[in-house]
Amino acid sequence: MMLFTPLLAGSNQNPIGEFTLLFGKVIGIMTLVFVSARWLVPGILYRITRTRSKELFLLTIVFLCFGEAWLTFSAGLSLALGAFLAGIIIAESGYSHQTLSGILPFRDLFTSFFFISIGMLLDVGFLYHNFWFILFVTFIVLCLKSFIACLVVIFLGYPIRTAVLTGLALGQIGEFSFILSKASTSYGLISQDVYQIFISVSILTMVLTPFLIALGKPLTDIIDRLPLPDRIKRGIFSDLSTLKEDYIFNDHVLIIGFGINGRNIAYACRLADIPYVILEMNPQTVREEHAKGESIFYGDATQEAILHHVKIKEAKLVVIGINDPPATYRIIETARRLNSHVYIIVRTRFIQDMSSLYEVGADEVIAEEFETSIEIFARVLTKYLLPQNKILQMIEKLRGDNYEMLRNLPDMTGSIEDLKYHSTDIEIISLHLPDIPSITGKSLAQIDLRKKYEITLVAIKKDKEMLINPDGNTILNTDDILILLGKRDKIAHFFNLLS
Repeated sequence: MMLFTPLLAGSNQNPIGEFTLLFGKVIGIMTLVFVSARWLVPGILYRITRTRSKELFLLTIVFLCFGEAWLTFSAGLSLALGAFLAGIIIAESGYSHQTLSGILPFRDLFTSFFFISIGMLLDVGFLYHNFWFILFVTFIVLCLKSFIACLVVIFLGYPIRTAVLTGLALGQIGEFSFILSKASTSYGLISQDVYQIFISVSILTMVLTPFLIALGKPLTDIIDRLPLPDRIKRGIFSDLSTLKEDYIFNDHVLIIGFGINGRNIAYACRLADIPYVILEMNPQTVREEHAKGESIFYGDATQEAILHHVKIKEAKLVVIGINDPPATYRIIETARRLNSHVYIIVRTRFIQDMSSLYEVGADEVIAEEFETSIEIFARVLTKYLLPQNKILQMIEKLRGDNYEMLRNLPDMTGSIEDLKYHSTDIEIISLHLPDIPSITGKSLAQIDLRKKYEITLVAIKKDKEMLINPDGNTILNTDDILILLGKRDKIAHFFNLLS
């Protein structure tokens, strides 16, 4: 567009010659960019980095940017186009990350200059005298741009919720449009009054964008209640129609998000032979994992229709591992409304989000920053050779009530809420029984867990049979699953014995 602006102005009496010159400039610029990105700039930056001087590297980057801008200006083009091409060349050189780290401290400064300059271009008097007309044009621009962006996202296969949020976020006039409008004014394509209307509308769209984004959640709630086709609500390329009615079992785990947390949970479910299904919003991930035989489907879990397809009413557990706070709240509310008994575990980044997630219906909330501190805490104590049972006790004290993490056997304990009102030190845990001569092959009366270890055996799982409150004649065998009740330190001691 920057190259074609002079041609659109039609200032030259010889259009054929002007077009030929423009074509030559395009070829020359493309050649310069290709040669510079492929050989010239990487060679220069390689020799500069060998000096191991950060200052020299930064000065070289600045020289390349200003030099490219000067070259394009000398060729009759704009400085902005040259700076843009310099960014492309450096990005393709292999030194973009180091360049970004050096330029990053100047980002806020240059961003401030940019917006200050935009404000200086605004004629406040013109805005005052034409306020209602400018407001009307702003409304048209926001509606039109948001609608186009929303439509594109829908055609890309994303659900209507994602499309609406994207449209609201992209409704404002972009920064590069200022450069085009300035060039158009210089070549006489638009008048000064039109330019002022453009500047005023652009500033108003940028001012209104944060408020439009804040309206995204209530607006999507309203749209969800509209009688729109399910295909539009969940995404036109959603593959949930291939989900067989007998594919999802009762008491299954619903995993929402297939990042590192989702992958680990799915792996654990496969090892334990627990039925599960995965919902993921990345179509590429869905395609790759589905080809591997994974029970994964594309779908927006905030939609009731999607959750109905994966039988949320029959699910025993929902694990939400996505990194989208607004969507997380919506998923919890919808899942809780559709199944009041399902157990919901949520992952969040920050501790301050935990209380609000509990309020909307989550049963357990795992804060990443807190669990990271716990892990560091445990490793520090291990280096000082503290006993494992003492470390476990200290970790449990730090976690407090109703906050445990799915990590390893010592931490995979389920709370008995009623008992915790009377004693916060009581836990229930399931342990796999290995081949231990002092325990396996003997009856419960011979072992006497309550007297020797001060713990109570609540139940035993033998293959698929669950024995509740077994009597003293019951024989313990290898690979039995023991459901134990007792104090944390006693359970930790017994676990160390089994290990």
